[in-house]
Amino acid sequence: MALRHYNRGMSDSYPIPPATFEFLVLSLKMQVEMQLGLLNFGEEKDAPETNLPVARHSIDVLAMIQDKTKGNLSMDEQRLLENSLTELRFRYVQAIEAQGKAKASAEAVEAGSEGPSA
Repeated sequence: MALRHYNRGMSDSYPIPPATFEFLVLSLKMQVEMQLGLLNFGEEKDAPETNLPVARHSIDVLAMIQDKTKGNLSMDEQRLLENSLTELRFRYVQAIEAQGKAKASAEAVEAGSEGPSA
């Protein structure tokens, strides 16, 4: 009965996907991609800012799910989780490196604008 109340007023044109392990992993993966600033549905100026600590935490949550479900997943579920974690960890490292380069570039511009003192 609680689900009937929950679904009341929802449009039939947007069906809710089934609650599956695949949906859970892909939902968390998309959250990490958003936190890393990889997903942008608008103009470049509206791109979301990265939130690396939260992205790292979300990756750690996926890793915890991997540890806790070891031996209980189908081969497809295991592959999906492993591949998602590998990709997200790689993208996280790329984001860290990009942030470091941007910071170094900003510091160089700032140092250059100070110029030599006379």
